[in-house]
Amino acid sequence: MRFAGMGNLLKVLTREIENYPHFFLDFENAQPTDGEREVWNQISAVLQDSESMLADLQAYKGAGQEIRDAIQNPNDIQLQEKAWNSVCPLVVRLKRFYEFSLRLEKALQSLLESLTCPPYTPTQHLEREQALAKEFAEILHFTLRFDELKMRNPAIQNDFSYYRRTISRNRINNMHLDIENEVNNEMANRMSLFYAEATPMLKTLSNATTHFVSENKTLPIENTTDCLSTMASVCKVMLETPEYRSRFTSEETLMFCMRVMVGVIILYDHVHPVGAFSKTSKIDMKGCIKVLKEQPPDTVEGLLNALRFTTKHLNDESTSKQIRAMLQ
Repeated sequence: MRFAGMGNLLKVLTREIENYPHFFLDFENAQPTDGEREVWNQISAVLQDSESMLADLQAYKGAGQEIRDAIQNPNDIQLQEKAWNSVCPLVVRLKRFYEFSLRLEKALQSLLESLTCPPYTPTQHLEREQALAKEFAEILHFTLRFDELKMRNPAIQNDFSYYRRTISRNRINNMHLDIENEVNNEMANRMSLFYAEATPMLKTLSNATTHFVSENKTLPIENTTDCLSTMASVCKVMLETPEYRSRFTSEETLMFCMRVMVGVIILYDHVHPVGAFSKTSKIDMKGCIKVLKEQPPDTVEGLLNALRFTTKHLNDESTSKQIRAMLQ
């Protein structure tokens, strides 16, 4: 009888593990196998520029004072020139960020192709192709950090609005400015839409994932959304399991893991028809929020805010009151 009881317990435990994928994803040391190498190299070439993009964005101060002076003194040519000369290099920098988002979009689509293709399930892919899973995580990590910095910097949109107004005014006066060779009207329109988003990089990833799903009609949408929910579950399990946590050599990896978990939840919520918060969601949202709330508040407040303000379905009627209360 005792053995029967033990067998039942094992069944329950196995069912728990089956419900939410459960393995160690080596974010610190995963190396590409021969089968992964081609895609891995392609993504790596994009990701190697991500840190310099973040450093550049962090150092972005804007031309607020120069723009205010120019607007308050419309007849002072010197002040107009000073504002213009301050804004132009900033717009070139904003173009670089925007162009990087296009490279990231392509990179994500290549990764999704590799991580969702038959005959393997998304869980098998992530477990077997850990180096690609790590690159996927790095894209999400970069995205959340970029959008966090962008949200805290209103100068970006102010500078770009001033740039566009000045270009329009000069076009009326038939003046062509050198910078238009660098940022023409069509490019300015696309950049404008990008920076109008509260979280532009996340929007880029969300669009890329939705596009990937609609382009690959023979691939069930579940292959893509299961890839996202598996990644969220794996991060949650690694964060809440002491045996896994102890295998990380740095605190930074824990932060990385939390950011990736949140990024992938938000992406899932934008791409999945009913989102991450519904009862049928394959993500254990209560468990994920609980893991975040167990960390020091100052380290996770930004991530909890990302769940509060950048998800799509949190305020749907189908979201349980308990989840909403956890995010109050």
